[in-house]
Amino acid sequence: MAVIARILARRLVLLVPLLLGIVLFVFLVMRFADIDPASAYFQGANPTPQQLHDFRESNGLLDPLPLRYVHFVGELVRGDMGISVLTRQPVVEQVTTALPLTMQLTFLGLGIAVVVSLVLGISAAIYRDRVWDQAVRVVSLTGVAAPGFWLALLMIQYLAVDQGWFPTGGYVNPADSLTGWLKSMTLPALALSLPVAAQLTRIVRTAVVEELDKDYVRTAVGSGLPPVVVVGRNVLRNALINPLTVLGLRVGYLLGGAVVVETIFSLPGMGKLMIDAVKNGDPAVVQGVVLTTAVGFVVVNLVIDVLYLLVNPRLRGAS
Repeated sequence: MAVIARILARRLVLLVPLLLGIVLFVFLVMRFADIDPASAYFQGANPTPQQLHDFRESNGLLDPLPLRYVHFVGELVRGDMGISVLTRQPVVEQVTTALPLTMQLTFLGLGIAVVVSLVLGISAAIYRDRVWDQAVRVVSLTGVAAPGFWLALLMIQYLAVDQGWFPTGGYVNPADSLTGWLKSMTLPALALSLPVAAQLTRIVRTAVVEELDKDYVRTAVGSGLPPVVVVGRNVLRNALINPLTVLGLRVGYLLGGAVVVETIFSLPGMGKLMIDAVKNGDPAVVQGVVLTTAVGFVVVNLVIDVLYLLVNPRLRGAS
């Protein structure tokens, strides 16, 4: 554990320049985007040029770009993401209100993707080149080719509208009704997770097949150990290293896909918050959502790195 703690501390130090780079990128993109905070603030009020100028001056929009970046970073360090020009509320409050739902959707989708890919991938590897393996291959290829928004629309039509098993949209707080929460989150989580599950299934299947063909597996089975024990104790531990790496990258897809899925299912999460901010020209909210999502992606990948070290002891010695 001391080795892991030392490696983790090293990774945390390396995160500082990475996060500063993300902040700089978002800052520059938002400053050169065709969004005028002053126009958004006076939306529908027909402001005079002097009013627009006064607003820009009072909010530092006329300062040199480097000075504005320094102020921006300083505000972020203090936990200040700015004020929404439309709602006049702190962006932090809006983000913290929407973030829990997006995290619920992302991790529920991640859990479904992991379980489905492990079950299908491992079973396909064990029964490779048989009917089940071919069936899993067809299903996984179909899942990879099917975009999440298309799956979402199909599920709404057949499972919500035609069958009435699930609501067509909306969100139920788990504190109010756990059953209602599950029903409201099932279709969005499935639409978000199935493409990722299909990709991971192929990777898990390939990794397990390669591991099953190694000499130590044949030796262990030949010595009398049950195949289930060999697969569960040795094969999976070695085979799941590559899928773990891919899983960290797929988290970015889940976070990005949540934007579309939340909009389709009318879920009041980060995706809907950003879409509304873009439509209404609210740059502070847009950059707050983008920064939070980027930091979340970095943090999740750090967790994946730690799991990677736990699964593969050889990397701890190399690090």
